[in-house]
Amino acid sequence: MTTPADEILDIVDEHDQVIGRSPRGEAYTKGLRHRCVFIQARDAEGRLFVHRRTPTKLVFPSLYDMFVGGVVGAGESYDEAALREAEEELGVTGLPAPRFLFKFLYDGGAGRTWWSAVYEVRCELPVRPQAEEVAWHDFLTEAEVERRLPEWEWVPDGLAAYQRLKAHRPGAST
Repeated sequence: MTTPADEILDIVDEHDQVIGRSPRGEAYTKGLRHRCVFIQARDAEGRLFVHRRTPTKLVFPSLYDMFVGGVVGAGESYDEAALREAEEELGVTGLPAPRFLFKFLYDGGAGRTWWSAVYEVRCELPVRPQAEEVAWHDFLTEAEVERRLPEWEWVPDGLAAYQRLKAHRPGAST
């Protein structure tokens, strides 16, 4: 039986060029740069999908996140990973293709660095998040998320993506 730690990832350089492959667990342990996708999911009313990660997650267990997403598998494109991860984490099928917004190199220090592609998608389907991934979830307004930022412990890469997304849309509600 394979585990998430066994999943093979492309290892990339500072220019996002593939330089090798490694199992996810080894990439995390050795601090190897890889690729991730962050998808901001909104419901029909425009509220953001927010969730708390399960305590069994390899990275940032039990923290809150305002994105769904995850690692890009070896040989997989960012676009393919964004749709796969969004459907998996939301527990839906038939989502429209998430819309690519921008990419940045996240550097959380201590060997935690990955290329991060940020997307958005509208999910008007009833969600059934994966129990292995999501301990709690809800759709919150932008104002509710902003109120919770200082109160809840957020995944640092998701928080970095959220701040960049707000800067990416100056003057607009994200």
